Amino acid sequence: MTTDGLAYGTARARWVLLATVLGSGMAFIDATVVTIALPHIGEELDAGTAGLQWTVNGYALTLAAFLLLGGSLGDRFGRRRVFLVGVAWFTVGSALCGFAPDIGTLVAARLGQGIGGALLTPGSLSILQSSFDEQDRGRAIGAWSGLGGIAGAAAPFLGGWIVDVASWRWIFFINLPLAAVVAAVTLRHVPESRDPQAARALDVAGTLLGAVGLAGLAFGFTAWPDLGPGDPQVAGSLAVAVVALVAFVLVERRATHPLLPLRLFRWRPFTGANAATFLVYAALGGVFFFLVVTLQVVAGYSALAAGLAPLPVTILLLLLSARAGALGTRIGPRLPMTAGPLGCAAGAVLLAGVGDRAPYLTAVLPGVLVLGLGLALTVAPLTSTALAAAPDRLAGAASGVNNAVARIASLLVVAVLPLVAGVGRSLNDAATLAPANRTAMLVCAGLMAAGALVAWATVPGASADARPPDASVA
Repeated sequence: MTTDGLAYGTARARWVLLATVLGSGMAFIDATVVTIALPHIGEELDAGTAGLQWTVNGYALTLAAFLLLGGSLGDRFGRRRVFLVGVAWFTVGSALCGFAPDIGTLVAARLGQGIGGALLTPGSLSILQSSFDEQDRGRAIGAWSGLGGIAGAAAPFLGGWIVDVASWRWIFFINLPLAAVVAAVTLRHVPESRDPQAARALDVAGTLLGAVGLAGLAFGFTAWPDLGPGDPQVAGSLAVAVVALVAFVLVERRATHPLLPLRLFRWRPFTGANAATFLVYAALGGVFFFLVVTLQVVAGYSALAAGLAPLPVTILLLLLSARAGALGTRIGPRLPMTAGPLGCAAGAVLLAGVGDRAPYLTAVLPGVLVLGLGLALTVAPLTSTALAAAPDRLAGAASGVNNAVARIASLLVVAVLPLVAGVGRSLNDAATLAPANRTAMLVCAGLMAAGALVAWATVPGASADARPPDASVA
C-alpha cells in the first residue's frame, strides 16, 4: 500500500516527523552517551581499550551489517511495520545493556541492540521519502536533521548528568520511555508504505558475507595494538574480512534480488554522495570519540562537562539544518556539500589543540562552533542527495545504503583511529592520550577535506540533476 504525499506543515506531517525523529534519535542518543560513559564503564567493569572499543563497535558492527537488510525488509514488508519491530528490538537490547554484569555481557547486549537499530534507522528516512510530496522532501529531511538536534542536545546533558550522579547503566534505561512514545505515535499517525515490486526472497548470503567482512575488519584492527600485526588472529581476521567482502560483491552482482543493488552505483551522484558520506562520517565519528574521552582523561572535565562540550554542534544543527536543506534544494547540493566539510575540517584542526586543563571558552568552543556550522551546512543536502539519486520505489534500499555507509565509516574509524593515533592499550592514560588526540584530529580534518573534494567532483550543481534518468538505473 502506498499513500498520498504529505504536505510539509500539516498536522499529520508533524506527527510523522515526530515519530521518525524520536526513533532515529534513540539510536543517536545511545551512541553519544555511551562514548561519554566509557571512562566510567572501564573503571567499573575493569575494561581496557579493546573492551571499550567493542562497547562502541559491538553496536556499530551489527547496526552497519544489517542496515541494508533493514531497508530491504521495509521495502518488502512495510516500512512502518519493520520500523516498529526495530523499536521493540532496540528497547529489549537497551534493557539488557543496563543489566550487564561484565564487559563481555555488555558487548554481547550491544551487538543485539545494534540489530534493532538496523531495523528502525533506515525506516526513519524511507518513511519520510515515501510519505512526503516530492517538493517537500528536502525540507522534511532537513527538519528531520535539525529536530534530531533536540535529541542530540538533550543527550550530552542527560547522559553526563546520569553518569555523574547515578550510574552509566541508566543511560540505557532512558531508551525505554522514548520507545513507548515512538511506538504510540507510529501506530496512530504514520502511514504504511512498501515497494510493490520488491521480491519476497531475502539475500541471506549477502547479509552473512557483509557481516563477516565487517566483523573481521573490526576485530583485526581492534586487536592489532595488543597482539601486533603478525599475530595469527589479527592477520587471519583481516584476511577473512577481505575474502568475505570480495565474495559479497560477487554475490550481489549475480543475485536475482540483491541486498545491495549494485546498479545504483552506476549513477555518479549516488556513488559520489555515498563516498562523501563515508569520509565525512568517518571523520565525525573520530572527532566525537576522541573529544569526549580526551576532555575527561587529559583535561580533567567531569562526564557532564565533557558531554556538554559538543552541545553547540547539536544546537546549530537544530537551528540551521532545515534552512540548509532548503538552500541545497534552491542552489543545488554541490556548493554546501563542499563548503560544509571544509568548515568541519577547520573545526577539527582547532580541536587538535585540546590538552591538559584546556579551558572550554578558548580551547574547545571555537573548534566546536566551526565544526557545527560546517556540519549544519552538510548533513541535509548530503542526505537528500543520497536519497534523491535513487528511484522512489527503492527509497528503503537507498536509505539503508546511506545509513550503512555512515555506520561502517564510524565502525572502522573507532577500530582504526586509536591504532593510527598511537593510543596504546589504555584510553585512561593522559600522557599517551594527549598527543594521540592531536594526531587523531588532524587525520579527521584530512578525511573531511577529502569528502569536500569528492562532493565537488561528483555531486551535481542542481538538485534536479541528482535524480536518475530512469528506473533502469536501479
